[in-house]
Amino acid sequence: MSKRIVLMSAAALGALALTASVVVPVQAKDKMMKSEMSGAVMVGGAAMFPSKNIVQNAVNSKDHTTLVAAVKAAGLVDTLSGPGPFTVFAPTNAAFGKLPKGTVETLVKPESKATLTKILTYHVVPGKLSAADLTDGKKLTTVEGETLTVKHDGNKIWIVDAKGGKSQVTIPDVNQSNGVIHVVNTVLMPAT
Repeated sequence: MSKRIVLMSAAALGALALTASVVVPVQAKDKMMKSEMSGAVMVGGAAMFPSKNIVQNAVNSKDHTTLVAAVKAAGLVDTLSGPGPFTVFAPTNAAFGKLPKGTVETLVKPESKATLTKILTYHVVPGKLSAADLTDGKKLTTVEGETLTVKHDGNKIWIVDAKGGKSQVTIPDVNQSNGVIHVVNTVLMPAT
């Protein structure tokens, strides 16, 4: 009987050790996921994780499929996946929908790559600027080379382009591993 107890105890300890080896990593992974989610902002129905870069997050937003297609067509995926940091004013699909009919289809054609690149890089500012950094009247020099102007109207932040067009920041401070995204509701246009 003593041998039987020893064997059963050994089997129980073995099962306990096996359970612990499975449960501990799952719990650690679960804890890591909860920690990651605490810093995530929801955009387009998807969590935007601060540990992922601009492109890795943008591809998951159903509100930014046009922007992602445009970034691919312009050949900017590697740039926006790079170390940065970048501040990106990210127009939604609805923002692109405000453009005259046929504009997006024309811009994503290979022969329009230079124009598309100019427009997209006009939405990118070097460095990481939080909403708190976007003070009223501040001039922002874009990667494209022209400036944007920040305007405040109550609690709303507006970005004004070179042609006087205004785009509201609808979701600020979507932190990325290589910068920050501010979701905007209108495509910004450079002067030329």
